[in-house]
Amino acid sequence: MGEEREDTQRLKKIAAAAYDYENDPRWADYWANILIPPHMSSSPDVISHFKQKFYKRYIDPEFLVDTMSVSSPSKPTRPSSSSSSSRSTSDSAGSTPRTSGASAASGTSPASSPTNLRWDRQTIEFSVNAWVFLVAVLAILPLVPRHLSNRAYRLSFMGTACSSLYSLYSLYGKPREWNLQGLQVYFRSIVMAKDFIYLIYCVTFVTSHLSLKFALIPILCRALVHVAKFLRRNFSQSSLYRKYLEEPCFWVESNTTALNILSSHVEIGNGFLLIISLLSWQRNLIQTFVYWQLLKLMYHAPVTSNYHLSVWTKIGRTVHPFIQRWAPFLETPVSAVQRWWLRYIGLANVHLDSRMDKVESISTEELKGSDAADPPANGPILGRKSASTSQPFLSRRQDSNAEMNIPRLD
Repeated sequence: MGEEREDTQRLKKIAAAAYDYENDPRWADYWANILIPPHMSSSPDVISHFKQKFYKRYIDPEFLVDTMSVSSPSKPTRPSSSSSSSRSTSDSAGSTPRTSGASAASGTSPASSPTNLRWDRQTIEFSVNAWVFLVAVLAILPLVPRHLSNRAYRLSFMGTACSSLYSLYSLYGKPREWNLQGLQVYFRSIVMAKDFIYLIYCVTFVTSHLSLKFALIPILCRALVHVAKFLRRNFSQSSLYRKYLEEPCFWVESNTTALNILSSHVEIGNGFLLIISLLSWQRNLIQTFVYWQLLKLMYHAPVTSNYHLSVWTKIGRTVHPFIQRWAPFLETPVSAVQRWWLRYIGLANVHLDSRMDKVESISTEELKGSDAADPPANGPILGRKSASTSQPFLSRRQDSNAEMNIPRLD
């Protein structure tokens, strides 16, 4: 019986080797969805092994697949003395050739396992952002129970905060010195980064008792853009991606500017909602003050300034005619707000190190066609001319750092 079984498997193995895989459309999809390291995809042993697995799955379920024996890549030859000593050691231990081959394969695994199992920064951020996107959608859905929605609401901000913190650590590292001066230099180098802005944004809302589901929209837009970019970069050859995800990911990347402008509208709207919340029992004066300082930073930071300027321009076109016609007594408070808004905290007038070059910047072509590129009719609400100056407050004067779009201190 054993010999007959071996003969049967031998014939099945010959049939599996002679099968025409190239003309079978299932083989192309099967091979495209196999995730193996690039240096192993061209190995004949690996291809033969997966062809046998394909033959077992789709052609003959009773076929027994041989174990895959992958030869290690070319290595520098060891000295003959070490090979002879290892050979003598294996002989003295009474190991068989199969055992020695297994030990050799296990010996090569430490060199190859870091490549196979290591997660780079993009993969980690993709995993976190995909999780954040799903949890944020769960928090926004109206049919979800209240306690589960509140839990998902906080987990969304916590996940985005962890993702931003990890990205800051990957790009800028740790402070060089753990003293006041070293922390101050490190803080000045990251304060303009978009990840730092989102970190403060998430901490502001996750520590508050006020639940604003409206504030999840920038988190959703950020996670959606990260996920779409990662999928298009790493899974463009997958049949599953081409069938279901290619068009949505292409739409997200084509409308990144629109998503950023939407996020800016929501971020500024959250500031006014926090001011309105001061009239309720859930008021939080500290959170409102911190968040408006964050909006001030978003207005001055190069990665978000153009988007916020376009929103403030729209608000100015709407509000200024009403103030001038119906409430002229508000011109003095508005002027005071203008001076406070442009009295920047002084972190931009420093010499940033070379790592600042990694911060995202918004090109003029990206904003072409948006409201930020159009000259304002009446100027933004915080950018109208004051009686004490002949220059709009929000038309930021630039110094020698003009190429970085950083405002000069007065």
